Amino acid sequence: MKFLLTSGGITNTSIHDALVDLLGKPIAESSALYIPTALYANPNGPSMAARLIRGETNTAPFPDEFTSLCELGWKSLGVLELTALSSIDEERWLPLVQETDTLLVEGGDPLYLCYWMRQSGLANLLPKLPEAVYVGVSAGSMVMAPSIGEYFVGWKPPTDGDRTLGLVDFAMFPHLDNPSLLPGNSLANAEKWAAGMPVPSYLMDDQTAIQVVDGVVNVISEGHWKQSTP
Repeated sequence: MKFLLTSGGITNTSIHDALVDLLGKPIAESSALYIPTALYANPNGPSMAARLIRGETNTAPFPDEFTSLCELGWKSLGVLELTALSSIDEERWLPLVQETDTLLVEGGDPLYLCYWMRQSGLANLLPKLPEAVYVGVSAGSMVMAPSIGEYFVGWKPPTDGDRTLGLVDFAMFPHLDNPSLLPGNSLANAEKWAAGMPVPSYLMDDQTAIQVVDGVVNVISEGHWKQSTP
């Protein structure tokens, strides 16, 4: 699987162009499945999911935050709700995932998302989709790391702890220096978080994304970011 791990979504031309490059064709010729699951553990999550699916938040081409992945002009767009998958037959959803060009994974709570990725079977399926592009926003990106750190623990899974999927070998601190969204996500707090992480970390603002293809990491940014090693 090819990864485009963003902090705030497709917020500038560089990140947009990286997505098109990963797809290997225009967005208008590509299919996508939108995964809103992580939102539901947050206050007003269901209403935010509905607004993002309808494209009702910040409809400018590259808004500063809360970019809707659904309004990029996909050839086809479906919603894949992970909490429903374990209760229905695989034949009703598995072919759709295997055939889609892109998985759009929304932000919210990373541990809630991780839990349902495992429960639904999607976590085991992702490494078997070599040509698909995974686009994460905030928690949708963080869940790919081996762990997220105590700073980001909100919803707690039955197993406790901060372990996530580990499909990449680094961690991410999103929304760096965005006081209107998360006032606590200052550089000082990000560096304190990074010092306690067991893997290399990227501290990234909402104009930054990390592209990973075949294990090769490339930072794409029109903003600011910092790499930290443990």
